[in-house]
Amino acid sequence: MSVRVKICGLDTAANVAAAAEAGAAYVGFVSFPRSPRHRSLAEIADLAVATPPGVCKVVLTVNAGDETLDRLLDAAPIDMIQLHGAESPERVAQVRARYGLPVMKAIGVADAGDLPAIDAYARVADQLLIDAKPPKGAPLPGGTGLPFDWRLIQGRRWATPWMLAGGLTAANVAEAVRLTGARQVDLSSGVESAPGVKDPALIRAFCAAAQAAALPA
Repeated sequence: MSVRVKICGLDTAANVAAAAEAGAAYVGFVSFPRSPRHRSLAEIADLAVATPPGVCKVVLTVNAGDETLDRLLDAAPIDMIQLHGAESPERVAQVRARYGLPVMKAIGVADAGDLPAIDAYARVADQLLIDAKPPKGAPLPGGTGLPFDWRLIQGRRWATPWMLAGGLTAANVAEAVRLTGARQVDLSSGVESAPGVKDPALIRAFCAAAQAAALPA
């Protein structure tokens, strides 16, 4: 079975096209002003419109209120909402009900004590993003380019579809898939030439490496 790829923090229509052509199943756009990958409402709308049919368009938000989400989803044809902050399971359920779109919840993992949260969010989210937990006091909740100890989730399975994130690159994605059994992977900084600047050659290389790491069906 092939490994599905999500390229997050895309910055230009050309790089959206590069991701789609390389076989990415999802493209992600960041709406979080503190991130170097942040795009305005108008930019996100343009990128979403430029996304080829069949590729899932995901918008990443961090602790966004209803008013912010209303403006965002009114502006852009988005297929999935990614909640990447401290949103509670109750908030995840509320966002799903309000907007009628699938919701992906990111959960940061640093040690075994973070694992029970995965089960809690699996009951309310449509997808899970299991990511490296940023260091305490870090300015951003993700996109750090740092992995976590993949052995923490080795052999674990959830009924809810999930993605592995955190420090993935073309060089380590095969090992990550082997250790975790992930059938979906997500990355942002691992395909950048500078913070927030995607590199189409790195996108193609990562997608090829992820596809070569495919698990048995």
